Amino acid sequence: MDLQDQLKKLFPDHEPSNEAEIVEDKEHTLFIQKEPMICKYEKRKGKATTIIEGYEGSDEDFKILAKELKTKLSVGGTFKDSSIIIQGDYRDKIMDLLKEKGFKVKRVGG
Repeated sequence: MDLQDQLKKLFPDHEPSNEAEIVEDKEHTLFIQKEPMICKYEKRKGKATTIIEGYEGSDEDFKILAKELKTKLSVGGTFKDSSIIIQGDYRDKIMDLLKEKGFKVKRVGG
């Protein structure tokens, strides 16, 4: 018994459609701000963390930016309380990536 037969048993009234689904893939642009974002270094529970704060756009855009930074750096991290917390000291790399995207970044501490 293949998958189609199982689906017909579960949903006997369903008629499959042969039309192709149209999916719009639009480019999402991030909000470029006037004030610089703050990139700082902290130790939390003895471990190095990089914190990025000061984004003026929406939280959804900031979450997208957090995910992009984490994947490009191949590190863990989170988005919490309007700030991105990255595991490890990656201030220089993060600042370079943000400058490439057109953000102004200010380094705080050390």
